[in-house]
Amino acid sequence: MHPLPLTTRPSSSSLPQRVLLVENSRAYMQVVAQAIEQQLELPVTVATTLAEARAELDSHDDWFMVLTGLVLADGDRDTVVDCFLRRGLPTVVVSGVYDEDLRVRMLRRQIIDFVLKSTPGSLDYIVWLVQRLERNRRISALVVDDSASARMHASILLEMFGYRVVQADGGEAALAAIEADPTIRLAVVDQEMPGMQGIELTRRLRALRARDRVAVIGVSGRDDPGLVAHFLKNGANDFLRKPYSREEFFCRVSQNVDQLELIGSLQDLATRDFLTGLPNRRHFLEQAERLVPKLQEAGEPVAAAMIDIDHFKHINDSWGHETGDFALRAAAQAVSGHARRQDQIARFGGEEFCLLVPGLDEAELDAYFDTLRRRIEDLRVPVRGGELKMTVSIGVCPAEPGDSLHRLLSEADRRLYLAKAGGRNQVVAAG
Repeated sequence: MHPLPLTTRPSSSSLPQRVLLVENSRAYMQVVAQAIEQQLELPVTVATTLAEARAELDSHDDWFMVLTGLVLADGDRDTVVDCFLRRGLPTVVVSGVYDEDLRVRMLRRQIIDFVLKSTPGSLDYIVWLVQRLERNRRISALVVDDSASARMHASILLEMFGYRVVQADGGEAALAAIEADPTIRLAVVDQEMPGMQGIELTRRLRALRARDRVAVIGVSGRDDPGLVAHFLKNGANDFLRKPYSREEFFCRVSQNVDQLELIGSLQDLATRDFLTGLPNRRHFLEQAERLVPKLQEAGEPVAAAMIDIDHFKHINDSWGHETGDFALRAAAQAVSGHARRQDQIARFGGEEFCLLVPGLDEAELDAYFDTLRRRIEDLRVPVRGGELKMTVSIGVCPAEPGDSLHRLLSEADRRLYLAKAGGRNQVVAAG
C-alpha cells in the first residue's frame, strides 16, 4: 500500500493573501479590517454590497478568503453565500443576529464557520480564525483509514480548512508518508484497520516523530471507554469519536495545531538568538557535541571556525547601537546564506559567529571561508547619510583524529586572534 496524495498545492511563496470583507456596517467593517491588517499584516479589501464584492473579485486573482455578513442591500442570504462558494473561496459568515436555524442551515453549506458579531471576544476569534486558515496552507495533514468514504470525509474537511492532505489506507502506507513528507504536522488515525490498528500505528509513528513535531488524533466509532486512554498512552494527542460534527472536528484539529506552534515558538525562544534569528550558542554546542564524534567515527573531515566582525566597537560608537544591530543582522544573513544544509551555524555572542563545517578538505576550506569573508566585505548596510561597510576576521581549525569539539573551538578562537593581530579581514586556517 502507498500513501495517496489528495491534491497538489502551490508553494508558500505563491499563496494568495488578499482578504475580502463584505459588510453593510461601515463601523464594524473598519474595526475588523484594521485588526486583520495590523495583527496579521494581510491586505483587506472591503465592500458594502454584493455588486461591489463581485467587482473586487473580478479585479484581482489573489484572493485568500471572504468574511461576509448576510444582510446586504442587493442580495438575500443564500445569494450572498452562493456568490463566494461558487468561486471556491473559503467563506466565513459573520452574523449580527443569533438564529440557531440559520446557523445550522449555513453550516450545512461549505462555509468555514458561522460567527456571531455580538459574542464577547468575537473580534479576537475572527482574527485567530483568519490567521489559522492562512497558516494551515503551509501544513500537510495525513488521514489514515481503510474506509475510502471515511477517509474522503475527513480529507474534504481538512482541505476546506486549508490543509494540504495526504491519504493512506493503512498503517504501512501512513508510516511511509510520514518519512517522506516533513511538512506533515497532523495525523488523523482510525483505530479499526486490518493489518495494523490505529493504536499500534500511533506507537510506531511516535518512533519517527515526537509529540512536538506531529499531532496525532485517534478516531473510532467503537463505544469502548478504555480506547481513549489506550490511544493517549501510546502517543496520541487527542481523540475523536465517530460520527463527529464539522465544528468539533475543526476545533480539535485547530487546538492541536495551535499547541504544536506554541511549542515551536517556545523552542525557538530557547534555541535561537533573538536579534539575528541564528541558532544560539547553547543550541550549537548541543548539536555539535553529537555531530563531531559521529563524523570522526565515519572518517569524515570536519572543521570549526570562529568569525568576528572587525572594529565592531567603532561601529557602535560612531553610528549607534541600532546601526550595530543592523550590521549584526546583515552579517548573520550573509553567514546563513553562505552555509550549506549540512553546516552548523550560530551567533556565539557579541559580534562573534561560529560554524561547524563537515566534508571539506583543507583547500576547499580555504576557498569556502575566503568566499564568506569577501561576501561580508561586499555588504553595504544602509545608514543615515550613506552606507556602512564592514569586514570580518576568521579563524579555522580542521579536525585531527580524536579531536574534541572543545579543542576545535579553542584552536579556531586562537587562530581568529592571529587573524586580528595580522591586520584583520583575513582567514587564518593554520599556525
